[in-house]
Amino acid sequence: MSNLFGETLRNLRSEMELSQQQLAQQLFVSRSSIANWENGRRIPDLLIISRLAQLLNVDISVFTEVIAKENVSPEIIIVDDEPILLSGALPVLAQEMPDANIIGFLKASEAVEYAKDTRISIAFLDIELGRTNGIELCDTLMEINPLTNVIFLTSYPDYAVKAWNTKASGFLLKPLQPEDVSEQLRKLRYPIRGFL
Repeated sequence: MSNLFGETLRNLRSEMELSQQQLAQQLFVSRSSIANWENGRRIPDLLIISRLAQLLNVDISVFTEVIAKENVSPEIIIVDDEPILLSGALPVLAQEMPDANIIGFLKASEAVEYAKDTRISIAFLDIELGRTNGIELCDTLMEINPLTNVIFLTSYPDYAVKAWNTKASGFLLKPLQPEDVSEQLRKLRYPIRGFL
């Protein structure tokens, strides 16, 4: 995956002879935020990008132009502990999001590990996942990346009320239907640049 933003930030920070910690203190963010931006896990919002440009004595277009140049395929995960349903959902998602990188997980723990190293654009989460549940997984994924769009999956519409008490973007009944997926993608809480 391209990381032009992170490389640009790291180079400009180095030219100013600032450590990640020093830059973080001037921006009033954590050092881990700077590390996440530089390694490509996250991109800051426009307000922070504006502050970065000001602190690093460059025009904001230096950052906005490299963001626009990045050819980043959306990272999509689907978590369902039923292999047949997971296998059936993957082609539907691929049909509706042909330019996305889509990965399925049977275990919530594996999805969390993947999310720690990858900026997840959309997470399709089964609500019932064995020992854990999709609502807890949603909270964990949102802690890792608050801009993750979560769409809950279930065979039981009764769970909808509980699911809406999270920061989810949507709710789909299983088995997935292309038209339902397409409709939910138009309602994402955090739109994905260059996608849809």
